[in-house]
Amino acid sequence: MSVHPNCQLIDQIVSDKGFPGRVRMLPEAATTAKSAAAQLGVEVGAIANSLIFRTADDAPVLVMTSGAHRVDTDKVAVLIGTEIGRADAEFVRRHTGQPIGGVAPVGHPQPIQTLIDTDLRQFPELWAAGGIPHAIFPLTFDQLVALTGGRVAEVA
Repeated sequence: MSVHPNCQLIDQIVSDKGFPGRVRMLPEAATTAKSAAAQLGVEVGAIANSLIFRTADDAPVLVMTSGAHRVDTDKVAVLIGTEIGRADAEFVRRHTGQPIGGVAPVGHPQPIQTLIDTDLRQFPELWAAGGIPHAIFPLTFDQLVALTGGRVAEVA
């Protein structure tokens, strides 16, 4: 089975940073944190969800949040200084090159403003999507911050 180009790109970015985690394939697509956690045998909170939102001026914002809770969009809007709303599948793919359910924290055509949930800090190992819904990779909170250049904030 050949590896999807998105997964190859994410794996290369992670490798270039010198991080040990590598993209691996799950037996089933994990389009939710609950599904990914169940397949990995980890707490749902250790899943670093990559959620893309659309700002009032049509720019993407990536919120890396713990799978254990929902993003407070009003709180995020205050943090970034503009209203945000849901992004549809076409918007997400256009700005990330990846499908909803498989959006990695990196590997996008252009850099995306990123916020990282402070609650992710409590887990010694996190799991993030690897570019498609079947792909996932491990990393630490500090590696996630270094990888994305994201701003750590309370987003829930």
